[in-house]
Amino acid sequence: MAARILDGTAASAAIRAELKPRVDLLRSRFGRTPGLGIVLAGNDPASEIYVRNKLKTAGEAGIRAELIRVAAEAPVDDVLAAVASLNARDDVDGVLVQSPLPAAMGDDAETRVIDAIDPAKDVDGFTPANVGLLVQNRPCLAACTPSGVIELLDREGIRISGARAVVIGRSDIVGKPMALLLLHRHATVTICHSRTLDLPAVARSADILVAAIGRPAFVTQEFVSPGAVVIDVGINPVSDETKVRGWFPPDSPRLAAFAKHGSITVGDVHPGVAEVAGAITPVPGGVGPLTIAMLLSNTVRAAEARLKG
Repeated sequence: MAARILDGTAASAAIRAELKPRVDLLRSRFGRTPGLGIVLAGNDPASEIYVRNKLKTAGEAGIRAELIRVAAEAPVDDVLAAVASLNARDDVDGVLVQSPLPAAMGDDAETRVIDAIDPAKDVDGFTPANVGLLVQNRPCLAACTPSGVIELLDREGIRISGARAVVIGRSDIVGKPMALLLLHRHATVTICHSRTLDLPAVARSADILVAAIGRPAFVTQEFVSPGAVVIDVGINPVSDETKVRGWFPPDSPRLAAFAKHGSITVGDVHPGVAEVAGAITPVPGGVGPLTIAMLLSNTVRAAEARLKG
C-alpha cells in the first residue's frame, strides 16, 4: 500500500494563518509589524529564487521584509557591515544572510557572518548562542527546517516520544539541530553520515527516518523499515534524463515536468520508498514550504520578545 503523503504545503499554510493574529496584535499594540532584513551577496540563481520566495511569503503574512544586496566581488566586510546595520535598527526583528556566500569572500566568511548576527534577531537559529540554548533545551530561535519537521510530525499526529529516530546527515543547519529537537521530544536518536558502517541497516531501525544529505534518490527501499515515517529534506535539481527515467515510472507526472523544463527537483529519498514507508514527505511540497513558514514564525517570535520585553 502506498505511503500516506505528509502535506507540508498545507501545514505551512496553517502555520502562516496562525501567525496573522499575532502580527495584527503587534501592529495594534506597538504601531508596527515585525521586520525581517535579508542580506543577499552575489547572484547565485538558487539563492535569488529562495530570497524572492521569502520576501513574497513574508509580505503575504504581514511581515515587513527588505533586501540588502552585496556584490559578488565585494569583500566579506561589506556583508558584515550590512549585518551590523540591521542589528542596530529598532524596526528590524530578524536578520538573515542567504547562504552560500560567494567563494571569493573566503573560507571563513560564513562563520564570521553568523557570529556577527545578534542572537535575538537570529531567525535562522545558526548563531552559537542559539545553538547552545538548543543543546540545553532552553527557549531559543531554532533552525527553521528541523523546527518545521517537528511541526509537521505534530500536526500529522505522528508520535515522537519513545520512537526510534535516525537522521542521515550531520550538518549544522539540519542534521544536528534535527537530532537535538527529536531528542528533546524523547525520541531515541541516531545520527548517520558518510562514514557510518552498514548505513542501510542502521536506517532500517528507524520509526522516523530523516534524510538530509543532499544526494538525489540516495535513500532506497533497503533503508526503510515497512511502515516507517520518512522525512525527505533534500532539494536537488537534476537534469540527467537517464537518472530521472530510472527513478520514476513511465506514467509519472514528474517525467512530464522533466520533458517540459529539462530538469526537476528531487529529494534524497528514492520515489520507490513510498511503496514501503507508512508516511512520507514529497519533494516538492513537503519540508520546503515549512522552512519558510518557520522563518516567519521565528521572526514574529523575535518581534514579540523585543517589543513585549
